[in-house]
Amino acid sequence: MMKQPNKISLKGLNKGIIKQISQLKKEPTWMTDFRLKAYQSFLNHDLPTFGPTINLNFNEIIYFKRIDDRVYNKWDKVPLNVKNIFNNLGVVAAEKKYLGGISTQYESEVIYHNMLNELKAKKVIFLDTDTALKKHPALFKKYFNKLVNYNENKFTALNSACWSGGAFIYVPPHTKLDRPLQSYFRINTKDMGQFERTIIIVDEGSELHYIEGCTAPTYTTDSLHAAVVEIYVGKKAKCRYTTIQNWANNIYNLVTKRAIVEKGGVMEWIDGNLGSKVTMKYPTTILKGEGAKGKCVSIAVSKESQNQDTGAKMIHLAPNTKSRIISKSISSHGGLTTYRGTVKISKEADYSRSNVRCDSLILDNKSKSFAIPKNIQLNDSSLIEHEATISKIGDEALFYLMSRGLTESQATELVILGFLEVFREELPLEYAVELNNLLKSS
Repeated sequence: MMKQPNKISLKGLNKGIIKQISQLKKEPTWMTDFRLKAYQSFLNHDLPTFGPTINLNFNEIIYFKRIDDRVYNKWDKVPLNVKNIFNNLGVVAAEKKYLGGISTQYESEVIYHNMLNELKAKKVIFLDTDTALKKHPALFKKYFNKLVNYNENKFTALNSACWSGGAFIYVPPHTKLDRPLQSYFRINTKDMGQFERTIIIVDEGSELHYIEGCTAPTYTTDSLHAAVVEIYVGKKAKCRYTTIQNWANNIYNLVTKRAIVEKGGVMEWIDGNLGSKVTMKYPTTILKGEGAKGKCVSIAVSKESQNQDTGAKMIHLAPNTKSRIISKSISSHGGLTTYRGTVKISKEADYSRSNVRCDSLILDNKSKSFAIPKNIQLNDSSLIEHEATISKIGDEALFYLMSRGLTESQATELVILGFLEVFREELPLEYAVELNNLLKSS
């Protein structure tokens, strides 16, 4: 007889719920204690004093939901309704076409995970984070909570108290992955909170491209996505982190993502934000080693009742480091976008350079866009360059395109795609096509 899934749903937050989450996951005592310490920090922290208004009733959120107590490596074993959702999203087909491994999270836990045997032979570790804690406890503890501390703010504390799922990746030295690894996160329940924890270690001389996708259906009440991502890039290693988040407009997307880069290493964020009620996300790169490089290319698309507060942070700690930030935003139907970024070149980071470009496109008179940059240069041999533009689609451009036979909507679409070309060029072909389709439906 087939084992029946162990379905569980935990609503509201207190010490008892925190302990229950840890017990259900059969975690070691140190992790239970860590969760309780983080929960106390969550109670002590206030909501952010900057950016969008956050109006959440934390007592109404579901903090843990399990639909099945197993992780499958064959799609025909996954519950049919869940499989159909991921199939309709194109996730199943993507795995077969061009991915080296994939992990899909549904609500609080990963439901499907698989990786090519050739990567296993190279001793690449790609697991859901819960499994990594059990199978690689020493490696897990070495990197967990070291780059993003639980006590930084209310939402790093909340994630640390309630974390569940996410991806754990370790790429051994001098190992280059020809195919990307991907995780896909789905919130499918009203009032759901999702708190995945992702840890990526790209060791010396190695290369990784990691892709993340996120979706959720729309409900009348708000849900919460509060993830934490910690990335470690070794000497002369390279990590590219590509994400397209297309959350529903009832989701608060409050995420902390941070990478640290050793000598000669490279970190690239390709960051797309097309959904959610509120997004607060500022991928951060700490250039620790000499000659390290960081890049963040992002887009934010905001429509009616949406507030995209996004940007990037580049922290230069060593000489001859370089960073580049390219931020593109589009606001329409009363939407609001804000670029909020920081570049800091420390006193020790001699002969470093950073280039920042923020471009905003406003499609109507009801929408707004702001830029709030912070540039700090603490030595005389370095350089920070910053450019910013805010514009509307000009009548002349539309007239020219329409005179060539395009309708006004087709002309507008063409201008938007051209505006975002620098971002689209950074995506794998399949994702560039998906982005075009998402923009057309916006």
